[in-house]
Amino acid sequence: MWQKIAKTILGSSNDRYVRSLDKIIARINAMESQLEDFSDAELQAQTAKFRMKLAEGQTLDDLLPEAFATVREASKRVLGMRHFDVQMVGGIVLHRGEIAEMRTGEGKTLVATLATYLNAIEGKGVHVVTVNDYLARRDAEWMGQLHQWLGLTVGVVVPNMQEHERRDAYAADITYGTNSEFGFDYLRDNMKSERDRMVQRPFNYAIVDEVDSILVDEARTPLIISGPTDDKSDLYLALDAVVKALEEEYYEVDEKARNVQLTEEGNEEIERRLYAAGLLQSENLYDVENTLVVHHLDQALKAVKLFKLDTDYIVKDDKVIIIDEFTGRMMDGRRWSNGLHQAVEAKEGVAIQPENQTMASITYQNYFRMYPKLSGMTGTAATEAAEFWDIYKLNVVEIPTNKPVARIDEEDEFYKNTMDKFQAIAKAIAEKNAIGQPVLVGTVSIEKSELLSKFLHQEGVKHAVLNARFHEQEAHIVAQAGRIGAVTIATNMAGRGTDIQLGGNVEFRIEDELRDVPEGPEREAGIERIKAEVAEERERVKQAGGLFVLGTERHESRRIDNQLRGRSGRQGDPGLSRFYLCLEDDLLRIFGPDTLFAKMMNSNLADGEAIGSKWLSKAIETAQKKVEARNYEMRKQVVQYDDVMNDQRKVIYEQRAEIMDADKVDDVVADMRTDTINAIVASTCPPDSYPEQWDVEGLKARVRDVLGMEPPIDDWLQEDAVEPDLIDERLQALAEEKMQAKLAGVDMSGWHMIEKNILLQQLDHHWKDHLATLDALRQVVFLRAYAQKQPLNEYKQEAFGLFEVMLESIREAVTRILMNVELRITPPPPPIGELPQLPEFLTGHIDPFTGEDNSGDRDGSEANPALFGALGGTAMPSGAPGGNPWEGQAINRNDPCPCGSGSKYKHCHGAV
Repeated sequence: MWQKIAKTILGSSNDRYVRSLDKIIARINAMESQLEDFSDAELQAQTAKFRMKLAEGQTLDDLLPEAFATVREASKRVLGMRHFDVQMVGGIVLHRGEIAEMRTGEGKTLVATLATYLNAIEGKGVHVVTVNDYLARRDAEWMGQLHQWLGLTVGVVVPNMQEHERRDAYAADITYGTNSEFGFDYLRDNMKSERDRMVQRPFNYAIVDEVDSILVDEARTPLIISGPTDDKSDLYLALDAVVKALEEEYYEVDEKARNVQLTEEGNEEIERRLYAAGLLQSENLYDVENTLVVHHLDQALKAVKLFKLDTDYIVKDDKVIIIDEFTGRMMDGRRWSNGLHQAVEAKEGVAIQPENQTMASITYQNYFRMYPKLSGMTGTAATEAAEFWDIYKLNVVEIPTNKPVARIDEEDEFYKNTMDKFQAIAKAIAEKNAIGQPVLVGTVSIEKSELLSKFLHQEGVKHAVLNARFHEQEAHIVAQAGRIGAVTIATNMAGRGTDIQLGGNVEFRIEDELRDVPEGPEREAGIERIKAEVAEERERVKQAGGLFVLGTERHESRRIDNQLRGRSGRQGDPGLSRFYLCLEDDLLRIFGPDTLFAKMMNSNLADGEAIGSKWLSKAIETAQKKVEARNYEMRKQVVQYDDVMNDQRKVIYEQRAEIMDADKVDDVVADMRTDTINAIVASTCPPDSYPEQWDVEGLKARVRDVLGMEPPIDDWLQEDAVEPDLIDERLQALAEEKMQAKLAGVDMSGWHMIEKNILLQQLDHHWKDHLATLDALRQVVFLRAYAQKQPLNEYKQEAFGLFEVMLESIREAVTRILMNVELRITPPPPPIGELPQLPEFLTGHIDPFTGEDNSGDRDGSEANPALFGALGGTAMPSGAPGGNPWEGQAINRNDPCPCGSGSKYKHCHGAV
């Protein structure tokens, strides 16, 4: 009780924090009149002045009031927009590395310019992270005008850019881009073999737009770069046919866990059918030789029995395209992992693309935690404040609105079934449409959007549908959703990035209606006409009640509902919101208290009748909280498992950077050779054992294989005082002697380059295999729980042991190659002209536990460099005939070409 009284009198902690910023706001406002008297040149000179002050020892906090006042004045001159005081508060919050929660329509894009400018003055780079390419380009162009006018450079990172273009974009003071592009560029950089080919600079500061969508929703799945594996199309098609013919009594669908499992009878039946179809190598489904079939059977079951067309994916141009469950957008080029996408392709009868193998991976949590300073902004963050603090140590600050919110939020209406609900929705929309009130309808899937569209056609209501099928026109549809009588159906409104203004959007109308009108009096007259029409229409819409937001279903997350609701009532405008629910909605069907809702509603409601109560709405909110808590645990689990890999990833990436920066790595290679010989002797001649117990033949074989030597080990064993240490010492001396003889007369600068390249190549190769092993381990480690063991602890122990094994394998592989390579000094080959196209990798956003919500658009990366191109000659095999000196030799077509071009053999001298 006392807490409520104190909160009423003193305000919440959030209110007190915001009030504490009033003094800074007052200092900023006091400078406004002074800066208004500055000429453009004087205002633009402020940036150089700020940089000088930084060099003299002042901090960014010292510069904040004057810098913010400068941005406000520049924005008035360049963009025609003046920052409100609450926007200044948002800018301070962003600069301090916190999350600014600002309602829709409060101008978050403009707020970001304040913290972006101030932090960009240092010249260390500022990343502005958006949820899609459209917003990245738009904001870079729109807000970039302001930054460039003040003397800062602006870059934008989007898919399909050339490497030098990316490097230039990251070298800019401010870089706009999507979360996935930033993350994938980090992974690609750490797959490269030369420092000057890396595109990113060291991390400094990032502002994440729609921070809840990126750091919470999308953070359930890591970013993954992968390469193709063997084609198994026949297996996918055969399993698809078997699963489609499987009767319902043989499997169980768990929609909560998004999983499908065979029953005991189903296991026996599927085993019989697979064996009859010739898909099993033995009669027992779970024999080790049938592991691959079992894995793809699980994926086929998910694809056929769980994943739905027009909800989880659509089919377009003979391709299965994933639909983003959070935004409703098509994720063209992105693919589910672990054979799931191939199973869906087999189900839909489209061309099946090959599977991929993980080559690099990172979670959004671990990627964004690498920034020394991180901040974000969104309209809905308070419901996830605990997670933001636990994972990212980000505090959420609710920024007050510029004008009081006038929107009316009505109670939810409940119906017995979907048909009754949609009939009521269509009728409500028709009523609002008749009085000219614009309506924004939020749905959860394409299927529901198209169902509602049919009802509206029956009612004769003209409307626009905004979903994954038509998202190319989304900005224009959203921009005009506030016009008189407009009815807009949107699959999801999160991250749309376009403000819904009552009466319509002047800029978009000018673009649409005056596109072909040249500059001149006619265009100026047209612009004035449009402005007048929009102003008049805005008043008419206000009289009609403002924007009516209608939700056809509650989402799993309260944030998504709040994002939809927040589209109405911007900047003090009137508005109305209402949600329509029924027993068949996914949230109620899967997560709701079945018996309570079902008994009450089925027995008390007539067909077409609705019920509304605060108690029911509270029950729905409780169900949403349960789902949010469950999803948080899933994300937390992803982070916990990736934290194990993250420690190893840091070691590998730091090692790669050190190798690339070093002029030579002969000390590292020598240490590897020493450790390898130590390991060989220790494994075959264990300490504190008798010579009769030693594996002498194994020792000879290992020395012959790894070191390429045939030392007189039998003679050594005849000596009286022979010890493992003595054998080790002699092998070390012989190996060193062999290397010195090999390098006599060789250009050492070239040899050092070979050592670096081999070391990098083996590091990458074994790291890739290690990632595949960890993926497999993560899929099965949960079974340890049956033995009363903690799966995460087991994973940590196993992963540590596997990492040690990987490091030992790298040492041995590098030693084997360098000890056995034959060097010949030959003239360099003639130039081969333009280098071939770099190979492509797949980039993906993949759930490591379920394989869901994955993505991966194709982006170029680089091949491993040739190992032998820097010797002042080349390491060539003998008998080199004609134009291809390696023809007839045992060279893998995917290996680097021995000529030193840096491309694959099949694209270079091995081209057919």
